[in-house]
Amino acid sequence: MPDDRAAQALRNRMVEDQLIARGIGDAAVLAAMRETPRHLFVEDQLLTRAYADQPLRISHGQTISQPYMVARTLELARLQPADRVLEVGAGSGYQTAVLSRLAAHVDGLEIIPELAESAAATLIRIGVRNATIHACDGTLGLPSRAPFDAIVVAAGGPQVPPPLLQQLADGGRLVVPLGPPDSQTLTLFRRDGDSFHETRHTLCRFVDLRGAYGRTR
Repeated sequence: MPDDRAAQALRNRMVEDQLIARGIGDAAVLAAMRETPRHLFVEDQLLTRAYADQPLRISHGQTISQPYMVARTLELARLQPADRVLEVGAGSGYQTAVLSRLAAHVDGLEIIPELAESAAATLIRIGVRNATIHACDGTLGLPSRAPFDAIVVAAGGPQVPPPLLQQLADGGRLVVPLGPPDSQTLTLFRRDGDSFHETRHTLCRFVDLRGAYGRTR
């Protein structure tokens, strides 16, 4: 495991070479990713690749997303410090940790109980206090905590789960990868009253969204 100085140097290089060089310009997102220790969210055998420009496998056939895709997702969400955020597909908790530096509170949903437990423990370990991990079907959202100012989905499916649109606050933003299994597009939905405005942005490839409204059940 890298020491603190070495890890910070790797994060700085990641931000410069993988994010800024590829057009990420949101200063808050860049700062959050400079500060979040990605190496603590990957498995020990992958530590040397923790800051590489690629997704990495975690347990149960899931992945920790490529740093660029995390940054692009959060940039599209246009987060504000007072926002309440719902994250679908918390995985190892890395994106949750980044979100916690950008918003007032994050509710992370993870359908695999073992991953949810591990993510919660890592977040506590690094001192995150404004995020809660829930072991549940993320495609159903979290009605008890709705509405949310922003919703981010870290798994790909053919369509937006209807409960997520319903739980988005007026003026809220939802970012989700949509498309077939081998190629999706990061898609932004903005709520305006009862209307949703859709714009398509960045090509991507995420693991399959699981759950009642997912690609796999």
